[in-house]
Amino acid sequence: MQPLDNGVNVALATQADDILVEAFARLLPQLSKTAPPLSKSELDEIIHAPCNHVFVATMGLDQRIVGTLTLVHFRIPTGVRAWIEDVVVDQQARGLKVGMALTHAAIVKSRELNAKTLDLTSNPSRLSAHHLYESAGFVMRDTRVYRFQR
Repeated sequence: MQPLDNGVNVALATQADDILVEAFARLLPQLSKTAPPLSKSELDEIIHAPCNHVFVATMGLDQRIVGTLTLVHFRIPTGVRAWIEDVVVDQQARGLKVGMALTHAAIVKSRELNAKTLDLTSNPSRLSAHHLYESAGFVMRDTRVYRFQR
């Protein structure tokens, strides 16, 4: 993808390498304190899963990885659906439109996939993320999310 005016480049990850593994090791703890680090093979498995699209945002002269987003799509009886999962922007890059660039890339890809809907969940405490999603055109649904944990 082309860089946006703010110098953010967003591209689909095609394979796990040491740079991407390091980036996930740095970024995932900013999203979840309980997420274990991913090995290169685990990250490669995620990237190559047929229904996953792992977007990576880079910035600066060194094109440092400053954010990631995973788009998941699936076919169900009511149509193709898509979900945005595990969005994380490096603390040092927050406020620089990295999240918007990643979200826009996911919207474009979901349209290419002919997804009927594109959904996401966001922790109630992440107010800046809520503003980002609303400014990107997402609306809050009147629904409840239930989770069964083993």
